[in-house]
Amino acid sequence: MEDSTGDKPLAGKLALVTGASKGIGAATAIELAARGAHVILTARDDRKLEQVEEAIHKAGGSATIAPMDLAEPDSVARLATAIAGRWDALDVLVINAAVFLPHTPVQDLDPKAFSNALTVNVLATQTLLAAFHPMLKNAEAGKVVGLTSGVGANARAYWAGYGVTKAAFDSLLKSYALENANTSRIRTVLVSPGATRTEMRARAYPGEDPSTVKPPEVVAQFIANMLGEELPNGEIVSVNPV
Repeated sequence: MEDSTGDKPLAGKLALVTGASKGIGAATAIELAARGAHVILTARDDRKLEQVEEAIHKAGGSATIAPMDLAEPDSVARLATAIAGRWDALDVLVINAAVFLPHTPVQDLDPKAFSNALTVNVLATQTLLAAFHPMLKNAEAGKVVGLTSGVGANARAYWAGYGVTKAAFDSLLKSYALENANTSRIRTVLVSPGATRTEMRARAYPGEDPSTVKPPEVVAQFIANMLGEELPNGEIVSVNPV
């Protein structure tokens, strides 16, 4: 799945993709590897990670799997230490993994499930940025891509459980972008993929015909194309602009 020029614009680059076992994360990892990056694949499901790694290797790409649970800060720290022991810099960090909550009225949100979503979607994001900031700073031009959702900026009835986490996610990454704008070469962008054929989408819209929405490969190509350019630092960019 190379870009249209047929070259390897990400050759020699190191990328880390969270939630790389399926959906947008898997498609993005495969696309980045096709463009020459060595991709570190992280998620909880090592079996699915192995399948993605195999697909990358069959296509001639390079990848390493690193099972990790974002709900456990020590897991992130161990991974960062292991990566720093092998590589000096991290060129691309794609923060894709997220927990989705079923549509529920605010007063009926399950505290345990809501807390877990906040941990994975927000607290783990800060943990990732803290752990990998030194390596991103060491890169020639470190780039952070965060996958967000329109419900973060625009509240919807029954979406509070997920929307609140994405609103906080957006604010965190925008602040990180501003803090690095004049102090480092790290640039950060938020990507709102819109309707995409994923398991999360199927849970959110169980009656929807999946053939009516775009496949995750479209989002992956959008992200990979952005990485070849100067990122619009701190901005939310939609894959399907209105």
